[in-house]
Amino acid sequence: MTTLKPGQQPEARQKILLVDDDPSILNLLVSYITAFGYDPASAANGLEAVELLRTQQVDIVITDVLMPDMDGMELLGYIKKHHPHIDVIVMTGHVNKISYTDVIKAGASDFISKPFEHDELEAKLNRLVRERHTIQELERLSSHDSLTDLYNRRAFDIKLWEETHRSHRQEYPLFLAMGDVDRFKDYNDHYGHQAGDNILRAIGEIISRSTRQNVDINCRYGGDEFTIIIPQTTMEQAVQIARRIVDSYQEMAFGATALSVGIARFIRHQGKSWTEDTQDLIARADRAMYKAKGDPSNRIALDSE
Repeated sequence: MTTLKPGQQPEARQKILLVDDDPSILNLLVSYITAFGYDPASAANGLEAVELLRTQQVDIVITDVLMPDMDGMELLGYIKKHHPHIDVIVMTGHVNKISYTDVIKAGASDFISKPFEHDELEAKLNRLVRERHTIQELERLSSHDSLTDLYNRRAFDIKLWEETHRSHRQEYPLFLAMGDVDRFKDYNDHYGHQAGDNILRAIGEIISRSTRQNVDINCRYGGDEFTIIIPQTTMEQAVQIARRIVDSYQEMAFGATALSVGIARFIRHQGKSWTEDTQDLIARADRAMYKAKGDPSNRIALDSE
């Protein structure tokens, strides 16, 4: 049994879109994909596939080449342009007209000739899925803090830039909560770095279970500092999130330590650059956090702007 890290979700089954204008082959592919343990969807030609891709999350496409209206090579070109995260396996019975080199140069991940064997299809698909998992894990490791499994500082900078632009464009409020551990150095010096690491892991777990999955963006800002980017909410709701975190940490009773959190709302100032406004947001959240440190009865403070 695989143990998930804080905030990490169970792996979903890969969604495989099968595209072929021959109903008998399409039905056979669906039965094979189901038997392999994947989640199949089907389309009779490239145009149907394009419509499906607009409404469903797909991981891999397996497409025939010769089809009416929109053939497999045209579909491949569309996918590479509009859905570059999707891998494509091209299959054809006309190996003399279209070669492995042709489809790979066009952006396909693999090629299979008709009539295809059950074992060959399964092997190619499993290899591709393994490669996707490896790439996704490498991407996750590059953007996450290894100790807490929250987003790291580099990812925070990218996410904050994206979210400030999105909130301004879509006209919804965005808040930044910043917190750190009071007397963390004293605790570290007294109990050792392993004990300090246990505090940081615990905070990562608390933040992950106290925030909205796939909405709030949880980050380790550095050292014992943490940030949460909180979009599409009110100040009251942002305070509720911070209160859950502060209270949950207090219940764990890590010696004389405590968690203080400051909250600020993003403001787009006329005449200032985006960089200036994101730095202003961070600075105001940081000031609010230090204000919270001076109020041990609450531990949460709001920026006044």
